[in-house]
Amino acid sequence: MPFLTEPSMLYKDSYLEAVREYQAEDRNLDIDLHDLETNFRRYLQYWVDRKVNPKPDRVPESTFWLISEQTFIGRVTIRHALNASLLQFGGHIGYEIRPSQRRRGYGKEILRLGIAKARAIGLTRALVTCDDDNLASAKIIAVNGGVLENIVLLAGRRVATRRYWIDIDQRV
Repeated sequence: MPFLTEPSMLYKDSYLEAVREYQAEDRNLDIDLHDLETNFRRYLQYWVDRKVNPKPDRVPESTFWLISEQTFIGRVTIRHALNASLLQFGGHIGYEIRPSQRRRGYGKEILRLGIAKARAIGLTRALVTCDDDNLASAKIIAVNGGVLENIVLLAGRRVATRRYWIDIDQRV
């Protein structure tokens, strides 16, 4: 059964494989694989710092990895609050599933588990956004109780953004 855990050295090899998959589809290109391989502990500390000591323009956030059968499946990030930027794009909860594990129900599961983590943090309502052309993500958000507020084309983006709200108190 898949579960969420904080980023961990236990899943280093699987995580590195996932980064290679993301980069093969031109995503997460800001991650330097060589540096990640040689300084993985520093990378893990990066996630801790984002939670306990965020930079001045950031909000505290908790990141969890979805693991199934000792394999990294995806990541969910729970932002403890919103700033003006996150209110438009990004929201409280962001998630991604590695390419080789998509279309297996993991997106629905990672968001469901992420909502439970958001509740534990103290959120009662969460904003979740996705690209307008990402129909799979839109379906995942709706299945998890997301109610579409609007679709907006933000400055500097080529694709409109769907903005959904999930009433966490109403979720079982």
